[in-house]
Amino acid sequence: MVPAPADRGEEPSGTGTSPSGGALLVVGDVVTDIVARHRGPLASGTDTAASVRTLPGGAGANVACWAAYWGCAEVRLLGRAGTDAAAWHEQELTACGVRPLLVVDPVAPTGTVICLVDTDAAAERTFLTDSGASLRLDPGDWSDTLLNGVARLHLSGYLLFSEPSRALVAAALDAARARGVPVSLDPASAGFLTELGVDRFLELVEGIEVLLPSRDEACLLTGLPDPSDAAAKLSRHVPLVVAKQGADGALVARSGTVHARVQVAPATPRDTTGAGDAFTGAFLAALLAGAGPEEAAGEGCRAGALAVQRVGGRPPVANRQRHARPTGPMA
Repeated sequence: MVPAPADRGEEPSGTGTSPSGGALLVVGDVVTDIVARHRGPLASGTDTAASVRTLPGGAGANVACWAAYWGCAEVRLLGRAGTDAAAWHEQELTACGVRPLLVVDPVAPTGTVICLVDTDAAAERTFLTDSGASLRLDPGDWSDTLLNGVARLHLSGYLLFSEPSRALVAAALDAARARGVPVSLDPASAGFLTELGVDRFLELVEGIEVLLPSRDEACLLTGLPDPSDAAAKLSRHVPLVVAKQGADGALVARSGTVHARVQVAPATPRDTTGAGDAFTGAFLAALLAGAGPEEAAGEGCRAGALAVQRVGGRPPVANRQRHARPTGPMA
């Protein structure tokens, strides 16, 4: 079994050489999360008491941080942030062991997500999303040299939800294919997938090696109500499908068949924000360390269980205080 950081008794480092001899490059969104944890239903037209925190987030950024935390020695992140918070996000990523490759957008502000977490439920969350600069990544931000020394490329599905970033995805996929670099993708959002359309999504992700949908995303992409059937069907389009099932673990499917059902240890959730990102980051780190898909999915489940016990979408970072967050309207 690939040891998780807690089992090794050490804080993971972002330096050194990956066991596979290559880095993980994540391309995706960097956003500021405003996490509001409230109890019970929101009171319309008046006040609802809540605990509110401003934290670094973004699906792509979270995946990169969890991959570094789970032992991936070299993780790079290509993303786009506004001048309002780019420096803060760079500091936070670096502190997590990630090498930030952030494009600073001179016009759009950093993306912001308001995460409403109902602590009376299973800490389930609802997002209000202003993508801001994060979906303004475009082919001009891409260079094939970004793949130098890279063993795996991971793309955040949020990139498929704007025309400029879709064009970047196409350029990245072409470059990875030419170099023989395997590509994974997380569909990211059932709501945005509905707007994009299933056929369009499957067309855009043609050629990827690993798809990591949630239960809802897998069912939406196939039109099938059963998650196992959905994962199996998706694996006829993508060589490896790892369908995240929340508290029910994960399904690993290949060639039209579910080959493994991976269980997750029970956990008491405080905030499910970023749990799927934690799974993906740990899964990719385990693959780079030489694990097979089933073992890697087990690592993903362990990371997801750890993530739901924390507020926000990032892993713990020991022995430091958080950098001062940006001031102004978003803070």
